[in-house]
Amino acid sequence: MIWLIILLTMFLVISPVIWLKPNPRQKRVGSLRNAAMQTGIKVTLRVPPLHGEKTPMPAYRWPYPPRQPGPDFMLVRDSHAAEALKPFAHDWRWRKEPLRPLPEGVEARLKRLLERLPQDALVVESGADALTLWWQESQGFARFSTYLEDFEALRDGLAGRPDDRQVPGPPAF
Repeated sequence: MIWLIILLTMFLVISPVIWLKPNPRQKRVGSLRNAAMQTGIKVTLRVPPLHGEKTPMPAYRWPYPPRQPGPDFMLVRDSHAAEALKPFAHDWRWRKEPLRPLPEGVEARLKRLLERLPQDALVVESGADALTLWWQESQGFARFSTYLEDFEALRDGLAGRPDDRQVPGPPAF
């Protein structure tokens, strides 16, 4: 009987420690996020801009340089987009188009990148402050790193092309 009590006590002491140990997916995602942040990507968990979605999702953000805001647009994977949205590239639709057309080379780079992204990449968004990829982190950093050059070149091509051109106001008196 004493052995049973000792075993039960040990189990009660050890079980929370086992629960705190990260599983293989948590280890992979943690190392992916750390490696991404070391390259200058900002990784956050936020509710994605998808209709009806309330669960936070990882957002990988490539900030635009200071004083060079980017255009506002949002592309959504077909599986999460309404049929009424305008198609852009294979399996992607505009949820919000930029007000000014993208330069030809930048648009071609964006299309090539969208074709290569994993199926769990659901949204590519650009705002004044950053280019953002919303995805479920299905890949490790070795595979993800193959997209870095394209995202950086895309960000650089979009920088300084804001949709809202600053119109100087009347002179101050």
